[in-house]
Amino acid sequence: MTDTETIIEVRDLWFSFNGQPILKEVNLAVQAGEFLAVIGPNGGGKTTLLKLILGLLEPSRGAVRVFGLPPKKAVGRVGYVPQEIHLDKHFPISVLDVVLMGRLRHAPGPSRYSGDDRVAAREALERMDMWPLHERQLGELSGGQRQRVFVARALVSKPSLLLLDEPTAGVDPAHQSDFYAFLKDLNQTVTIVLVSHDIMIVSAYVHSVACVATQVFYHDSPEVTPQMIREGYQCPVDLVAHGLPHRVLAVHEED
Repeated sequence: MTDTETIIEVRDLWFSFNGQPILKEVNLAVQAGEFLAVIGPNGGGKTTLLKLILGLLEPSRGAVRVFGLPPKKAVGRVGYVPQEIHLDKHFPISVLDVVLMGRLRHAPGPSRYSGDDRVAAREALERMDMWPLHERQLGELSGGQRQRVFVARALVSKPSLLLLDEPTAGVDPAHQSDFYAFLKDLNQTVTIVLVSHDIMIVSAYVHSVACVATQVFYHDSPEVTPQMIREGYQCPVDLVAHGLPHRVLAVHEED
């Protein structure tokens, strides 16, 4: 992988649901080694954009290429942590078994894992500081611990691209900075696209920002400016200095 390689290319993409455009006229290029934050209002199309990049959805018009391939053909090089993972806390599955699920496509049979798979699972859990809990039932963990397990599952296939949708949901504020610092370190070897409502993190950890509100406004800089927010959110937003309480929205004027 070179620094100039285009990992994700989106060209004139449109996506509609029940006749309503969710995304339109989207053009985006993500280069190797980039750490891109995707921000924007609820319902603006952030998760939909990730699913189109993953090949879980098909565009109504336009094209998506990942590593120069249609998304479904590049899936083996992509790790994904979805926004919501519905969990039956009483379902008997261990932390290790959850991470091994990320190796299913590498396994020789439907429910058998090789020694290499188990080594990769241990390495992923150690990377997330979760190996000491590998025998615990997933439902016994805290929200932040479970999120680390899901990231380990995404990393176990050793992807070149990692997509994360609101990865700090359920992570207490005291551990969010540690989590983002981990991602910044991981970014030395993995290209990262991160969906977040937490505007405060952008300037501290990422390289670039894309505001998604039906259209995509890309900025090759981690700085979040008032103009950028107006473009993406189409409403006034009060930006709060890094290190202080954040996500303070201005009062919207009634039509």
